Amino acid sequence: MKTVSTFRLTFHNSRLLIGLALCAAGLVLAFAPTSGATAADNAAAERNQSIPAQVLGKWRITGDLITARVVHTATLLPNGKVLAAAGEDFFGVPLASAELYDPATRTWAATGDLATARWEHTATLLPSGRVLVAAGYGSVGLSSAELYDPATGMWTPTGSLVNGRYEHTATLLPNGQVLVAGGHARIGLPLASAELYNPATGTWATTGSLAIARAFPTATLLPNGQVLVAGGTTDAGNLASAELYDPATGTWTTTGSLTIARYQHTATLLPNGQVLVAGGEPGGTPPHAELYDPATGMWTETAGLKPLRSGHTATLLGNGMVLVSGGYSPQYGVLARAKLYKSAP
Repeated sequence: MKTVSTFRLTFHNSRLLIGLALCAAGLVLAFAPTSGATAADNAAAERNQSIPAQVLGKWRITGDLITARVVHTATLLPNGKVLAAAGEDFFGVPLASAELYDPATRTWAATGDLATARWEHTATLLPSGRVLVAAGYGSVGLSSAELYDPATGMWTPTGSLVNGRYEHTATLLPNGQVLVAGGHARIGLPLASAELYNPATGTWATTGSLAIARAFPTATLLPNGQVLVAGGTTDAGNLASAELYDPATGTWTTTGSLTIARYQHTATLLPNGQVLVAGGEPGGTPPHAELYDPATGMWTETAGLKPLRSGHTATLLGNGMVLVSGGYSPQYGVLARAKLYKSAP
């Protein structure tokens, strides 16, 4: 069984070794926003990169985060800004900081800090306009949760989960409740359990369990009201499988599998009703992104995300583009670079 402590130690040590090697070579700028001729050359190379005719969509560079972070969250607020919260820095130190992205200026600004530093948590925009940050990893798997108020930029505590977990998913359901599913338990075992948060009472209750225990999956609310949970990892290895949750029955059913088993990826519902899955492990090297079609339950390839990354965030903006920020790259380490994806007409 792959224990969490071994997994996390390997993940952090790889970043530290890469960082030390680059520092020794005088290339420490790979972990910070690039500047000068290097930045110009990189940007030009990305703009001029040819895309095969059969591959749809493209990416564009935008403003860097104030703090390079990984396994954080990003939430589109009612005012059109994006809240990036918590995560880890390059050395694996947990962050309580948060910042806001303004699509109009493509820049980031600091906002209030969380009460508890955490990573591998979830963040969900509630109907009230507040953001629910739930569980995550601190010194142990956390069951605590807190709420962010965009009007004040402050955080307040709310009810704790039934089960402490991290590397899970959270999805706002049509009835206003939040579905939390999967993840790792305090002792590092993958979870199949799921629970529901009621914003009216600030409390949690259990619901039907996944068919397969999984951590690091993604969850996406589909136009039909069901929730798509895709990929992730378990004791047996990485997963390509996907499941659908029906809020009316509280049960799960299988659907088509991803073309590549992956975890620490992102999944974003596009305006056309399809789901964009991008990045992730193993090794931060899935060569392409893919699209899920709810009408057929099948997946197809689309343009790859470069630089390759995992533990990043992806947020659908009001203009229909997808903002990808932060994450970890095997080539560059923890990233501040952000990209924009535009789906084909």
